[in-house]
Amino acid sequence: MTVEVTTPKRITILGSTGSVGVKTLDLIRQNPNRFMTVALTAGSNVDALITQALDLKPEMAVIADPDCYDALREGLDGSDVMAAAGPEALVEAAELSADLVMAAIVGAAGLAPTLAAVKNCHTVALANKECLVCAGPMFMDTVKHYGTTLLPVDSEHSAIFQVFDASLSEAVDRIILTASGGPFREWSRDRMANATLAQATAHPNWSMGAKISVDSATMMNKGLELIEAHHLFPVTEDKIEVLIHPQSVVHSLVEYMDGSTLAQLGTPDMRTPIAYALAWPDRMAVQSDKLNLAEISSLTFETPDFKRFPALKLAREALQVGGAAPTILNAANEVAVARFLAGEIGFLDIIGTVEDTLAQCRNNHPTTLDEVMALDAEARRLAQTWIAVGSAAE
Repeated sequence: MTVEVTTPKRITILGSTGSVGVKTLDLIRQNPNRFMTVALTAGSNVDALITQALDLKPEMAVIADPDCYDALREGLDGSDVMAAAGPEALVEAAELSADLVMAAIVGAAGLAPTLAAVKNCHTVALANKECLVCAGPMFMDTVKHYGTTLLPVDSEHSAIFQVFDASLSEAVDRIILTASGGPFREWSRDRMANATLAQATAHPNWSMGAKISVDSATMMNKGLELIEAHHLFPVTEDKIEVLIHPQSVVHSLVEYMDGSTLAQLGTPDMRTPIAYALAWPDRMAVQSDKLNLAEISSLTFETPDFKRFPALKLAREALQVGGAAPTILNAANEVAVARFLAGEIGFLDIIGTVEDTLAQCRNNHPTTLDEVMALDAEARRLAQTWIAVGSAAE
């Protein structure tokens, strides 16, 4: 009897200590004969990165914060794992030979290493929506130029990817992104004005990092996903809609011209779309709760309230305007969310900051990474200025 020997798939994880990265490593540990790690990177959580690297023994471990390099080097002393630090090292990790790169660095900081992965790896699993929000046209041109397979990892975009018939894209009437509505789905604007950090990060269904949890509370996360969907799938902006679905069971839908609507369903567990990307084009078993529709009993849907959640409207307008508008939107939002997480501004000030920055920042059409990052920096400076002026006025 001949036993088939399967070569493990080589995986690099950009952002291994974040929510998506941790779940990716969980799946890799469950399948030690199927996967092996090439490189792991983190922002500043050096202790977690050391633990991961000693456990999985990648070729390279990178900490983005240069001040953490000594701690990383000392923590990996005696192992065969090479330690490195800084933005250039992140790019170097992304360029290592791998079968798949999981791009899970949160925010615009993930753009440069993810682009490097696109240029050097045949398959990139994209869990960083900001790459497409900040630099959608340039990013997708790079994907096309290098012939890279781009696998969406956001649960909504993974769902669409699984039911979207690319050979019949002209037959698609609508893409429908579902949204839980976040923790403040039934809150008034007045009540949201006094929302605390603990309340804003208490997502009703998903276990996510603090930044994404706050984005879900403002519904900016869904706005960014709308922009992402526009670049991932061959449909125009007016064919992408958002539908509130509090149970987070139907992850997204594709409606075809013949009246058929195809949906992907599952429990709200990010390991499902991560596993789909890791195993693609195959599927793999995941040790998680399976969907029990009889137990759930009912699924409900609502139209979004754009007055209480203006982030959705801002994101769509930025997509319609194009150029640098989505870059500015994302940069201002990242600044505002960081200040909210630090306890320096109120919850409603997040979107106020984004609105004001969009109104002030010049809009052009960046075509290179340097141009995108320059606009990103300008938008961040204006957002910081707006927050400082608002704080002084108080």
